[in-house]
Order: sequence, then C-alpha cells, then structure tokens
Amino acid sequence: MLNEILILIAITLLPFLELRASIPYGILNTDLNWMLVFLVCVATNAVLGPIVYLFLDKILHLFLRVKKIEKLWHKTVEKTQKKIHKYVEKYGWIGIALFIGVPLPGSGVYSGAIGAYFIGLGYKRFIMASIIGVLIAGTAVTAIILLGANGLGLFIKHI
Repeated sequence: MLNEILILIAITLLPFLELRASIPYGILNTDLNWMLVFLVCVATNAVLGPIVYLFLDKILHLFLRVKKIEKLWHKTVEKTQKKIHKYVEKYGWIGIALFIGVPLPGSGVYSGAIGAYFIGLGYKRFIMASIIGVLIAGTAVTAIILLGANGLGLFIKHI
C-alpha cells in the first residue's frame, strides 16, 4: 500500500501530468480506495502549487544565468501567459483557479504558478487559486473515472 501511495505522489509531482494522470492511475491500477487516491493526489497537488511559486520567486533567477535555460524559460512563459491571460482578464485570481481546474494537458499547478508569478499575482492569492483549482480538477477527474464508460451513457440519447 505504501508503495502504491508513493507512486501516486510521484506521478502527481510530474509536470504536465499531475493529478490528471495520478487519479486515473490510482483508481484503475491499484487496490486503493478511490477516496484515498483522491485525497493523496489532491493533497500532493495542493502542496505542489506553493512550492513551485516559491521556487520561481526565490531560486529561479539563479538558473536563468545559463543562456539555454533562460531561452527555454522565456519560451515556456510566453506560451503559458497566452493560455492564462484570457482567464485572468475575465475572472481575476479566480481565473487562475479555473485555469488550474480545467483537467486538460497544459493546464495545472505548474502552468498556473508560472502564469500567476509572471502576471504579478501575489503569493496568498495564488495559494487560494491553486487550492480551489486543484479541488476542481481532482473532483472532475475522479468523477469522470468513476463514471467511466457507463457514465457516458448519461449524455447519449438511445433510440
């Protein structure tokens, strides 16, 4: 059981996967109760957000002294800012929460933290947005996985 939990945590910590991959993995490929999978993945992802933001704020400038890292960083920032801008313009800091909460590739805590940091969203507001977004994403992914193929029948009219 501990091994399975550690695997869930490791998957959740991976950029571009996060709980969008760890929840399906945990529910479909382990013997863990879905509620435990949800709690582990959401808690891990919720803790990840503030850590990523602090890393950006306190340590990133040291790495940007290397030209290749700086170039890659600026490319990533531009892409993220384009994705996140429309949400923030329309909804403010709640826009960050919605961006993080959309369970699609490219959105999530890592992208949300980068976007929030570079639009100047404060640390406390980002934490609130991050937690709300992680709860939205975790709930959506869990519901989709638990409903599974039978759940899709709710949206399809049978003739």
